[in-house]
Amino acid sequence: MTERVVAPAARQRRRPTKQGVVLSEELIVATALRLIEEHGAEALSVRRLGRALGADPSSLYRYFRHTDDLMLAVADELIGRTLRIWRPTGDWRADLRDLGLRIHTGALAHPRAAVLSSHRVTGRAHEIQAVETIIGVLRDGGFPDAEAVRIYHAFIDQALAFAALDSADRVLPKAARDAEAAVWRATYARLPADTHPHIAATARHLMADMRHSSYPAALDLLLGATAARLDEFRAQESPGRSH
Repeated sequence: MTERVVAPAARQRRRPTKQGVVLSEELIVATALRLIEEHGAEALSVRRLGRALGADPSSLYRYFRHTDDLMLAVADELIGRTLRIWRPTGDWRADLRDLGLRIHTGALAHPRAAVLSSHRVTGRAHEIQAVETIIGVLRDGGFPDAEAVRIYHAFIDQALAFAALDSADRVLPKAARDAEAAVWRATYARLPADTHPHIAATARHLMADMRHSSYPAALDLLLGATAARLDEFRAQESPGRSH
């Protein structure tokens, strides 16, 4: 797509496409998401999308100005899919842990799209809702405003970084993934204790642990440190604290 702007009021297509469907932003985004998982970044072309939708490619400009605009909509849709299935409980730590794991799981369900979009800032409705929700969880949990923003930043960057990292691994060809997994057995497990004592002592744990994502452990470490910070703030606010 190239830069081209159509007024929002003129975007809605009333007539069905050749395949008998009425175009909408939601349909285009869902189709783009499916094509990305099948073909990668090259799926985001008006020609390929037009064929998949049974529509004239030029009609897509009624909804998106260019491919990057569409990519931001895809990124925002991934956020929205996570938010739709997440329900807060009122326990800030449990809520953030659940949300973080859902972000990660949602990325792995659409790994090619996650690799392309995890680093993007969309400024769209679902992302705005996510920022509002997470900061609200932290403020309601008792964190001062500046600290709530600092923790939000660390929390979301950690979640999205692992989403991109683990998604990139997920889209590797199976042969490449198997070859990398074998390195822990073929190389690290065989290093001698006289030259690599620490690796040799922990080799069996390395082989067991390195096969899995470290995101749940990293998330727990972050939340543990965050809880400790909250205890510090509460201690400072206690009227009986020593000076």
